[in-house]
Formats: sequence, C-alpha cells, structure tokens
Amino acid sequence: MKTADVYRRVENDPVFQELVARRSRLAVTLSAVVLVAYYAFMAVVAFAPEVFGQPLWEGSALTIGAPIGALLIIVSWLLTGLYVSRANGEFDRMTQEIVERNA
Repeated sequence: MKTADVYRRVENDPVFQELVARRSRLAVTLSAVVLVAYYAFMAVVAFAPEVFGQPLWEGSALTIGAPIGALLIIVSWLLTGLYVSRANGEFDRMTQEIVERNA
C-alpha cells in the first residue's frame, strides 16, 4: 500500500477531521484567553498604572499588580495543563481510533 493512499484515507476519515477541528478550536480558545489576559494586564500597566500601583496594605512596598501578574502566570500554566490533559486523553484516543481504522 502506498503512503499517499494511507495519507488520503486518514485525511478523509471523519474522526480525523473531528480531531483536527476539536484540537484547533481548543488551541485557539486557550491562546485567545492567555493573549487577551496578558495584553489587558499590559494595557492597564501602560495606560492606568495607578490601578495596579496601589499597595496591598498600608505601608506595603508590594502592589496589587504583583499578585495579579503571578496569577496570570499560574493561569497560563493551568491552561497549558488543560491542553496537555486533553491531548493525552481525548485526542490520543481519537488518534488511536484513526490508526486502527486506517492501518
């Protein structure tokens, strides 16, 4: 069997098309969430620095911007974990089904 035939069968497989759509939709959604959050944070820092420049408590050198920035990083890690979890679970199962159907 030619490799090109296998590629063509896989590309035409409805499960493969669903896999590509789901994976793309998840990647775009998670990327948009992270980008919007980071750019919103940077916009506030640039155009309204007093918002994040308030001290956490009276006399504190630490401002509310620091924990918010740390939270952005943690949320990014968690979203990456979500993607990896879906990739190692749902997406791998779909991939295995495609391989078995088109082997």
